Amino acid sequence: METKKFNHSDCLNFATIDVAKGFCRVTNEVILTDTDICPKFSQSSKCKNCAHFSNPNEDNIGTCSGLEDRSWTYGDLNAITCNGYEKI
Repeated sequence: METKKFNHSDCLNFATIDVAKGFCRVTNEVILTDTDICPKFSQSSKCKNCAHFSNPNEDNIGTCSGLEDRSWTYGDLNAITCNGYEKI
């Protein structure tokens, strides 16, 4: 089984500034988006972290089976308000 590799952009404590960097709400530092996580990592609610997200392609677009219409979705879409979201 493949282990997911998370980065700072997958953390609830990360606030995006632009495509390359963001602000850590814990350390109050500017950090690069795609760098390794720290010990204060708190997984965000994104489609790719949902039990209903499957079959992602090379662009991270997959299928959502958690809603009635079984739509395609982008894995990095914020799912914090999704009724079908179920954390893996």
